[in-house]
Amino acid sequence: MSGADPELIILVGPPGAGKSTVGRLLAERLGWEFRDTDVDVEVAAGRTVAEIFVDEGEAAFRALEAAAVEEALDSHRGVLAVGGGAVLDPRTRVRLAGRTVVFLDVGPADAAARVGLNRDRPLLIGNPRAQWVRLMGERRPVYEALATVTVPTDGTDPASVTDAVLAALEPPEDGRG
Repeated sequence: MSGADPELIILVGPPGAGKSTVGRLLAERLGWEFRDTDVDVEVAAGRTVAEIFVDEGEAAFRALEAAAVEEALDSHRGVLAVGGGAVLDPRTRVRLAGRTVVFLDVGPADAAARVGLNRDRPLLIGNPRAQWVRLMGERRPVYEALATVTVPTDGTDPASVTDAVLAALEPPEDGRG
């Protein structure tokens, strides 16, 4: 596999892209461990992401998220799903640069079908579709800049996305790249 660390694959993308689902399947296929930084934040805080947003605000959540990503990048080997907004932190972007980063790309229709775009997602309160489109407009350039590969997930089941990720990360069989 390509990338600076052959034992770490990082999944990024917006809500509904399939980072957690595909991440678990990818880890299973590779015989690796799976880790999700949103879960790390919840465990460390003893509350859900939504509760942290409500109780302490987005800035407090982002600080916890940045610490969780930093710790995971330092200690985890396997597949790592990074929260959708984690890439907005400049230090996180620096830490992700040069690593094997897979951008799971999804459009608003498929994202809505997968997660409803508002369940436990505090940044999508109000008009979830409009908020998701706004967030994606801000984040897409960052996801694309960090990505080693981009894998579209629209209209595709998780097993097929997992296959596409593995295929995208494998060097060509003829040795040319």
